[in-house]
Amino acid sequence: MSKAPATMQAIIINGNKAAVSKIAVPKTRPTYVLCKVDSVALNPTDWKHVKDSRAAPNGISGCDFAGTIVEVGSEVKKSLKAGDRIAGVCHGGNFSNPEDGAFAEYCVAKGDLLVKIPESLSFEDASTFPLGVSTVGQGLFQKALKLYLPTDPTKNRETVLIYGGSTATGSLAIQFAKLAGYKVITTCSPHNNDFVKGLGADAVYNYKDPNVGKNINKDTNNALKLVWDTISLPASAKICEEALSSDGSGTKYGTILGQKLPERQDVESKTTIMYTIFNEAFSKAGRDFPATPEDFEFAKEIFGITEKLLAEGKLKTHPAKVGSQGLEGVLQGMEDMKNEKVSGAKLVYRVKETPQHSRAEKEL
Repeated sequence: MSKAPATMQAIIINGNKAAVSKIAVPKTRPTYVLCKVDSVALNPTDWKHVKDSRAAPNGISGCDFAGTIVEVGSEVKKSLKAGDRIAGVCHGGNFSNPEDGAFAEYCVAKGDLLVKIPESLSFEDASTFPLGVSTVGQGLFQKALKLYLPTDPTKNRETVLIYGGSTATGSLAIQFAKLAGYKVITTCSPHNNDFVKGLGADAVYNYKDPNVGKNINKDTNNALKLVWDTISLPASAKICEEALSSDGSGTKYGTILGQKLPERQDVESKTTIMYTIFNEAFSKAGRDFPATPEDFEFAKEIFGITEKLLAEGKLKTHPAKVGSQGLEGVLQGMEDMKNEKVSGAKLVYRVKETPQHSRAEKEL
């Protein structure tokens, strides 16, 4: 594997603007790995970091990527070497460290959290899952619902509602819950019904039906105790509240955006934030987060489980919609996500297709 050049093209953030610019290739830090990025995938957090001006000046954007290892840091414990095909998640738009984004020709990523990908999995498809897996890990297993892991599967466990099953995170959550032995019900648009059923969902409900929450409650005999809300907006919280059992004992609601149930104070609600997995203190949106060793340790575990499931062909990645123009395309993709033009697919871009000497810019 050849060494990295001195400079690279990357998407950097300044205020509420993102632009493709030429910057220095980041240095390999002790617990990090330097990677040549092949493909990147978009998440809602990417455009929100730009729109809300959350990044440090000249901070690199982007979280999800897949590529090839160039150099391994001296304190990385996972068995990795130059040339390995991997997928990973970065702390894109990190206000506390501007070098940490993935939307670039080269990126630095936390070594122990990388996933070796099988030869059968393309870089494009591999770029779609890392952030989602970390979010699912915290929400379903570590913090919010505290389900049993797929390493301890038992059939006919409790029923869990995954609200937003056709999202990139929801599609992974359905599979992980099913692999752990749970009965899964979910919500989505009717045109995605076959997709979520193909992932293992036992029952599917149209989230646009005004009675969807009440119907779920009725069909589960007022006994639903476990809900994970991948949308986490007031409308989704209201539906989840209506679906839950009226008995608050042992009832749990997990969310990713700090959303609360409108009226159910008796339900245990827990919000998770993926960015704590790196075991480093950071600031975001005016709030300080300490280093969290337990989140890092659990993330290592869930990514290890994911690596095994991918190798065994037991986990499907979210459908990738591959766009053109590399990093320039990413800028348009973030605009499309902001304007809710994306459904049932993950926007993916090949970095090598970025026009040379690009100076594209987008305000969000």
